[in-house]
Amino acid sequence: MAYRLTGNDADAQDLVQEVLLRLHRGLATYRPGSLEGWLSRITTNAFLDETRRRRRRPTVPLPDDPERVPAEHVAGDGGSTTSLPDDIQAALRSLPDDYRAAVVLCDVVGLPYDEIADRLGVPVGTVRSRIHRGRSALRTLLAHR
Repeated sequence: MAYRLTGNDADAQDLVQEVLLRLHRGLATYRPGSLEGWLSRITTNAFLDETRRRRRRPTVPLPDDPERVPAEHVAGDGGSTTSLPDDIQAALRSLPDDYRAAVVLCDVVGLPYDEIADRLGVPVGTVRSRIHRGRSALRTLLAHR
């Protein structure tokens, strides 16, 4: 899920690290229930927090140095057996963060709308509109490739 939200391995690893830190801090307040749901909510919130922080503090990437860049890993997200084609992953990355989170939670993770609404902290109608707009944007982006 972290890889699908971030779109690349390095950012996904950073996101997972942040999730683990938040998990450690929140264990004292965890009430038994859906551990998977709790982890998914933490992951989504950490992703949205990071994207908001990046908008407030933009960074300038370092120039690419081919001799210092490690070889790409074959397994993109490290745990998923399904892999999205590069053009779809690129189109997902180009979506606004709110749309991307809703589309990934629905179409990649497979959550129902009410769970997505709960995890994103928005009404179900907002989830539906974000998914609809995100899918429409994806169709448009993929049709032009």
